[in-house]
Amino acid sequence: MADQPFLQAKAVSKIYNGKHAAGVRNITIDIKPAIITAIIGESGSGKSTLLRLLYGLLSPQEGRVSFKGEMIWGPEEKLIPGHDQMKMVTQHADDLNLFANVWDNIATLLPNTNLAYKKERSEQLLRQLNMLHMADKKVAMLSGGEKQRVAIARALALKPEVLFLDEPFNQVDTSFREGLQRDIRRIVDETGIAVIMVSHDPAEVLSMADELVVIRNGEIIEHGAPQELYNHPQNFYTAKLLSNCTVLDNQQAKSLGIETELQKVVIYPEWISIVQSFMPKKWIVTHSLFKGPYEELVLTHDDVSIKMFNLEMGKYPLGKGVNIKVSKHLAY
Repeated sequence: MADQPFLQAKAVSKIYNGKHAAGVRNITIDIKPAIITAIIGESGSGKSTLLRLLYGLLSPQEGRVSFKGEMIWGPEEKLIPGHDQMKMVTQHADDLNLFANVWDNIATLLPNTNLAYKKERSEQLLRQLNMLHMADKKVAMLSGGEKQRVAIARALALKPEVLFLDEPFNQVDTSFREGLQRDIRRIVDETGIAVIMVSHDPAEVLSMADELVVIRNGEIIEHGAPQELYNHPQNFYTAKLLSNCTVLDNQQAKSLGIETELQKVVIYPEWISIVQSFMPKKWIVTHSLFKGPYEELVLTHDDVSIKMFNLEMGKYPLGKGVNIKVSKHLAY
């Protein structure tokens, strides 16, 4: 059927009892093919539990998980848990053979009934993940980022329809991370595979994902396109997750000319700019954090401190007074 969900969890719950109850509660979510969906939330919010329920590594206590209309069986019903058309890669890449080379780690998953295809498919995966030049290297000699590439290539070997990535870039150096993210993006565009990832890093999800799912205390509180959720978050929780923002109460916000009856005011650093004015310069530069291509300045007036980005490095030394303008704010 044309309107049949691709991968769906419907009213799914999986609760772990204890001092602080954890898990997920009454979650309904539809995952679409050929896009990257990122599940984000604080530690303990339930995002990894949801990932494992979708894959079939866990069985829901209530509700149903289905793939193309068929129920996904959990470990109680399936000897080897996990759906056959899905694969998962974690940050640890535990299933790699460290003493074999990169080529063998991938080729060993492919059948020997067609050696020409086995060679062609192994080479294709190495090319897709920019690893052909290291095919003969022992995996034990690779960096964390390179091992993660091998783990992803292995997961893709049998052409799954869904790839789960659980905090996939934690062990990857920053210099390798962006390249790996671009390669995954290209593979999704070329193959139509659905990628579902869990991440705690806003930079990762904003640059990679097509769809964001925000989870808090085991429940989905909002979802949508990254740009929409970043610029117009419906929840204070989402704004805090996605931005290194300044949070003020409504009394503190008055020092910026912001009047609201709501309790919290959120201002992103990029929404603040320094302006030339004949008015007294009441905001003082109290901290300056070097961020490479820009500085993060902390400006203070009385008991209020705010963060802003400055591209003109060194122009505003500590102790300098400035006037500022706030172009946008959020209130909750």
